Amino acid sequence: MSITYNDPKGGTASGVGAQVRTDYYAKKALVEASKEQYFGQLADVTAMPKNMGKTIKRFHYMPILDSRNSNDQGLDAAGAVITTAQFYATFPRTVMEVTNATKAAAAAAINDNVGSVVVATAGANDSGASGTGFASITIAGGLNAKYADSTKKDAVVSAGVGASITQGGGNLYGSSKDVGAISSKIPALSEAGGRVNRVGMKRLELEGTIEKFGFFDEYTQESLDFDSDADLMQHITTESVKAANEITEDQLQIDLLNGAGVLRYAGTATSALTLSGKTGAITAVDYDDLVKLSIELNNNRTPKQTKVISGSRMVDTKVVNAARIMYVGSEMVPAIMKMTDYHSNKAFIPVAQYAEAGNVVRGEIGSVDSFRIVEVPEMMKWAGAGATRASATDAGYYHTNGNYDVFPMMVVGEGAFTTIGFQTDGKTVKFKIKHVRPSENYSSSDPYGETGFYSIKWYYGTMILRAERLAVLKTVALI
Repeated sequence: MSITYNDPKGGTASGVGAQVRTDYYAKKALVEASKEQYFGQLADVTAMPKNMGKTIKRFHYMPILDSRNSNDQGLDAAGAVITTAQFYATFPRTVMEVTNATKAAAAAAINDNVGSVVVATAGANDSGASGTGFASITIAGGLNAKYADSTKKDAVVSAGVGASITQGGGNLYGSSKDVGAISSKIPALSEAGGRVNRVGMKRLELEGTIEKFGFFDEYTQESLDFDSDADLMQHITTESVKAANEITEDQLQIDLLNGAGVLRYAGTATSALTLSGKTGAITAVDYDDLVKLSIELNNNRTPKQTKVISGSRMVDTKVVNAARIMYVGSEMVPAIMKMTDYHSNKAFIPVAQYAEAGNVVRGEIGSVDSFRIVEVPEMMKWAGAGATRASATDAGYYHTNGNYDVFPMMVVGEGAFTTIGFQTDGKTVKFKIKHVRPSENYSSSDPYGETGFYSIKWYYGTMILRAERLAVLKTVALI
């Protein structure tokens, strides 16, 4: 009787595989290219010290002239503390018109303020040629008034005099661009000075949590001895590191999409559910959407320069000037390339036309307006999160299970976020790899030392620093 090594017993196949081969394997396996890092190239690292917990916090001070700097202090001549229960009205000008029939009620509502200070006086009726006419409301007590509750505030709004209302009023003039509001809040000083023009500062507490991720693979000694791939262990190691990098990149993308402080929708859409590819009601992104998004980011003081990490995370950086980075999926590229500006000229400029003028970001394909477009093949989407597809005739846009897919166009401004690295022995650790060979792994569960394993683990965390510098424009995409 002939004996075959590791002959299957009872019809059970060997874990190694057939021992008699009629085929030949080339010694070099084909290895797929790994996913490139697109989002990580804009990230710097905040070190998490050892023995200090898993949560890192940072203070963010609001600018004094920012609308978010809302607190219990503001421009108050007496330096008094302002309560959030109070409402502050700023009138646009000293004289406003209301209808004759409403002049008395309008003046009464305006004068129903804290302290009952006379702010407004009503002029005489003017019947006019049509017999309707208007009356003048004169703001004589200054362009600002204080109201104690929402009912009184609402009455001022209903008066129709164009007053802007802020609750708490705890800043100079916030982010207002209204001439009337700013003029009345400029902190002028008299000759005597005095305790006037008291302002406050507000800070936000930002928080990021670091989490541990990892996975492992097992193998046997016989797989090393008999597997046809002579470089098996090298490939296992390489693929594990690739996978860890890709998982980290995917998690970072999710955190940035969810952490965006600016959210807009293409066209006339007001939510994801109203994004549609239906004929006659298509809400696909166009040049106008990008211009308006740029204006909002300008108002948020988002820099038009971006630090890009081209080597390690701590060194070898470059700066992309006069533009913001916009990430898009491959599905969005045709729509971007076809864009025209307000003058019907081609809006998209291929990267080849300006590459020599500055640094190019990994994946960059061109620019539109003030955005440098980076194509990310692994850019995520919200499958079937859009409007319902009415019929099969409206299948020109990507869809899933009867609803249109929603695609993000994400802008990451300078200083918008940081990743968190765990620090040990003064060094930032990314991946920790453990490789135990079969001959090193004798235990009660494996007394012959026939099984080895390879594991990889790492810490990951991110913290959104400036959410207003992170923007997501949602749209549908043409197939």
